[in-house]
Amino acid sequence: MTAIRLLLVDDDPLVRAGLSLMMGGADDIEIVGEAADGREVEALVDRTRPDVVLMDIRMPSMDGLTATERLRGRKDAPQVVVLTTFHADEQVLRALRAGAAGFVLKDTPPAEIVDAVRRVAAGDPVLSPTVTRRLMEQAAGTAADTRRARARERIATLNDREREAAVAVGRGLSNAEIAAALFMSVATVKTHVSRILAKLDLNNRVQIALLAYDAGLLDESEGDGH
Repeated sequence: MTAIRLLLVDDDPLVRAGLSLMMGGADDIEIVGEAADGREVEALVDRTRPDVVLMDIRMPSMDGLTATERLRGRKDAPQVVVLTTFHADEQVLRALRAGAAGFVLKDTPPAEIVDAVRRVAAGDPVLSPTVTRRLMEQAAGTAADTRRARARERIATLNDREREAAVAVGRGLSNAEIAAALFMSVATVKTHVSRILAKLDLNNRVQIALLAYDAGLLDESEGDGH
């Protein structure tokens, strides 16, 4: 099995050392580089070709948000997992909108951080619907109405089945769970998700979920508060 190539980005050398020790103990993860600032990231990615970047969100010269936006705008961009000290933070939400595949708290148990890297490398987001909802509530305000109108315009380009699949992704369902809920094969679900990503020019399932929240689709689809 090919090891997951991981790049660590954090301005605190002690945090980097801890992450390196933690990740170095996993047989299926290879640390290919370390950076202390967002400015170093693009050159390091070119040189080391990581599968996943574990990115601190707060750094002095270029923060993790800007570095994430730059990375995810590139062709064949690595997956990004944001490191943060806050559960619900506007910068975390912006990083997710920019294409990060999820986030982990710095005080998360080591085994869970290792698992998060494995999951995003496999194409699974690291984000629970509960946390997504909390983030969206945190960001609610005057910009919310504009965001909702814009999100609904984009969702309107989807057909009915794609819209149903987008709602299911927003609820945090796996492909198998979506297939069971919508009475279709897993292969068909994958096709729908791929088409949603292509039509809406999105990076990953996290962005589908955020767009579904923005458009108010989850409020409409679930009256029980799940």
